[in-house]
Amino acid sequence: MTDPMPLHKIAMPQINRVSASDHIADALRGAIVDGLIPVGEPLKQDEIAARFQVSKIPVREALKRLEAEGLVTFIQNRGAVVAIMSTEEIGEYLDIRAVLEGKAAELSAPNITPGTLELAADYLDKFRQETSPREWANLNWYFHATLYRDANRPILMTELRTLYNKLERYIRTLLALNHAETPKTHCEHAAILDAFARRDAKAAAELTRSHVLDGGATLIKHLNNHRRIGE
Repeated sequence: MTDPMPLHKIAMPQINRVSASDHIADALRGAIVDGLIPVGEPLKQDEIAARFQVSKIPVREALKRLEAEGLVTFIQNRGAVVAIMSTEEIGEYLDIRAVLEGKAAELSAPNITPGTLELAADYLDKFRQETSPREWANLNWYFHATLYRDANRPILMTELRTLYNKLERYIRTLLALNHAETPKTHCEHAAILDAFARRDAKAAAELTRSHVLDGGATLIKHLNNHRRIGE
């Protein structure tokens, strides 16, 4: 007999019938990204439904949404389990992210407004002062996404957010690693912000792509070493 899932670690939101699947997806997503539900853990629909006091229908909807985000996979005869990405998959997603973020930077930099620059600088200051990996990830996204918003490309931003969601648990690892090299991280962010302030589209795009790819290389190296040790 298998042990029950660690569902007691998940904070219980107020759920209504209309948005039950949204609440469940948010709660499970947070628990997976935070590492409360480990890789390979079965996500049993009956236990989740009982925990959230709902039927299995919104649970299935929530799990399918998390599958689309790359956090859950369905295995024959086992059902849904917390997914693990190979380093090859992570690397490919990071390559795509570098291309899309570079394009967003290129489109946004010439149109950047003083208000956008001020907000991005504020997020960067908070990022420098923060000590929580969860908040590092949030502030990192807010900083970059704010710089891209003057591109006025909502579909591009939706795709970037989807990519970020797929990679968030690994991005937290990356940011924790990079905080061991905080001067380098801060210098890269400051250089990106400066390129936007100068409305230099080419520099903003190149610096953004390099920032994503260099960080990705650090992450992949760490994951390969970590997984090799764990074998």
